[in-house]
Order: sequence, then C-alpha cells, then structure tokens
Amino acid sequence: MTDFWTGKRVIVTGGAGFAGSYVVDELKAKGVTDICVPRKKDYDLREVSDIQRLLKEFNPNLIIHMAATVGGIGANRLHPGEYFYDNMVMGVHLLHESHKAGIEKVVVIGTVCAYPKFTPVPFNEDSIWDGYPEETNAPYGVAKKALLVQSQAYRDEYGFNSIFLLPTNLYGPRDNFDLESSHVIPALIRKFNTAKETNAPEVVLWGDGTPTREFLYAGDAAEGIVLASEKYNESLPVNLGSSFEVQIKDLATMIGNLIGYEGKIVWDTSKPNGQPRRKLDVRRAEEKFGFRSRTTFEEGLRKTIDWWKANSAGK
Repeated sequence: MTDFWTGKRVIVTGGAGFAGSYVVDELKAKGVTDICVPRKKDYDLREVSDIQRLLKEFNPNLIIHMAATVGGIGANRLHPGEYFYDNMVMGVHLLHESHKAGIEKVVVIGTVCAYPKFTPVPFNEDSIWDGYPEETNAPYGVAKKALLVQSQAYRDEYGFNSIFLLPTNLYGPRDNFDLESSHVIPALIRKFNTAKETNAPEVVLWGDGTPTREFLYAGDAAEGIVLASEKYNESLPVNLGSSFEVQIKDLATMIGNLIGYEGKIVWDTSKPNGQPRRKLDVRRAEEKFGFRSRTTFEEGLRKTIDWWKANSAGK
C-alpha cells in the first residue's frame, strides 16, 4: 500500500454495481480495509438527510461517486426524466454535503454521454461544451456534466478538492445482461448466445451498425479511477478510455464469431443508432496520473463471454 491509502476511509457509492465492484476490488488490492458501500435500502442518495447520515456515520476521508441510474438507448428513451433527476440530485447533494462536512476529496464519475453529439474524434476534454449531447441520452449526460461545473465552482470558491472523470463505455464480467437496460456488449453477448442455443436463423439488432464505439475493460477503468483518486487534484475533466474504436457491425460479427453463432445478422433500421462515433483522446490521463489501459479488446470480450456462459443458467 502506498502512503496515500494508509488509514483511509473510503465510500464508494454504487460500489455494489458493475463498475463500482471493480473499484472496490482495486481498493482492496491497494490495502484499503475501511470501505463503505452504501445500499439504496439504507441510504437513498437522492435524499439530503440520508447523505448527511452516511457522512456522519462513516466519516470518510475520500468518496468515489459511482452511483448512477443508467441504461442503454432503449432505457434512456423510456426514462429521460428519471435519469436526469436521479443523477443530477444524487451528485449535487453529495458534493455539497461533502464540502460542508469537510471531506478531503470527492471523485465524481461522469460519462462519455456528456460529450456533444458531433464531437470531433478523438474526443478531447476541451470539446465537452461545444454542443448538445446525442438526444437519446442527453438528459443523463447533461445531469452528469452539471457536476463538472459544480466541482469547478466549489474548488474556485471553497477550495474543495473534487475531480471529474469521463470513462468511455465499460464492459466485462458481472455486467448487466438484462436486455431491457443493458448496454451494447452484454446485450449482443446475450442475444447471440441465446440464438446459438435455440438454433435461431437470425439475430435482429438495432440501427444500421455504422456507429462506432470505444470500450474500456472494467478492471482497467477501476485502476484508472483509483490512480486518479490518489494522484490527481485538479478540476479539469479527464477521459478514461482505451483509444480503441470499433464499428458496431464489426463488434457484432466479432461477438457472434467468439460465441460460435453461424446464423444471419439483420439490422432494424427503424431503431436509433445513438451517437455516430465515440473515441476518446486519452493523453491527459496518462500525463496527469499515469493511466493507460492494458486489457486488449479480444481478451476482455472472451472474459466477459466466459463469465456470462458460466453464470447464465436459467436466465
């Protein structure tokens, strides 16, 4: 354990979720033993009184705020109000109450969805205010982006130490494979696996397959988040990514091949594509706190597919 983590008491909101669980694992690997993962049934982070009680009871040195109401394109279209309110209110209250309580540092996990729809590729952090986010996930993206403004404003006025990270799309074992709310990689894995098991002649996918995405293995993301928690103390936003861009058509073919599905892929062009391209400029993370992703995309996909096969019985 480095000196920074010695004796640290850390709250990881959302630490029981997919990405948060990897951050908890990474903290434990650093030797941190005092980790609090608040459960929604005990602490509703939309309620100021619950946040105040959490901070008083645990008295943390550092908070990593990963709790979020999230989902894929379909879920975002169905719940724009819920996604805006939950993410805005949780973050604003948590930052404000942490400042009032004298917490040493808060790490806010933002989202690549905060970027404008037509951001030049690769997305540089300085472009984040150059337009409106892609419509299907704009309420979620804007709510998260508002926390960047709060982080910077509180540092300027109060000297409060908070940082803002922008991870790209994450994937890996333990992801959400519920087709109603999952993101693209787990959704594709589940669809192709089911199609193979049932000998379905085709798999129908949303959009036309032309958009591109960048994906970051969740274990790598956790390493970046913990590194930034330790070493980064500025309010400039920082991307966390792999800098590997793949077209959705190619992603679908890759996953189908890894699973061994031999049927036809059909694209339902009546469904939305989402943002046209996503690829991050990841230089700032390496310059500021030495982060670079290590897991190759194929290696990460294989681990994710193997986990799903081992854990999908009866689903």
